[in-house]
Amino acid sequence: MTLGTYFDYVILPILTLSVLLVFIRIWKGPSVVDRVVALDVMITIGIGIITIYAIRQNQEVLMDVAIILALIAFLGTIAFSYYIEKQKDD
Repeated sequence: MTLGTYFDYVILPILTLSVLLVFIRIWKGPSVVDRVVALDVMITIGIGIITIYAIRQNQEVLMDVAIILALIAFLGTIAFSYYIEKQKDD
């Protein structure tokens, strides 16, 4: 089994299934915090899909996009947690 067929038949279907499950968590999440964590997980899965595509198509430019997306997701999660912490203090 080559790396390309492993990506196509194992990794991408698992990532697709995980996106569907995380979308269900975003849709039904009992609290806002659960939804934000699920959104962060979805962005992480998207970064994985972008990385797989970059490896398959031999395009290194997409790795820069994945790194920037990871940084934005991290900063968004930190900002949201700071906001939640500030609300608890009031």
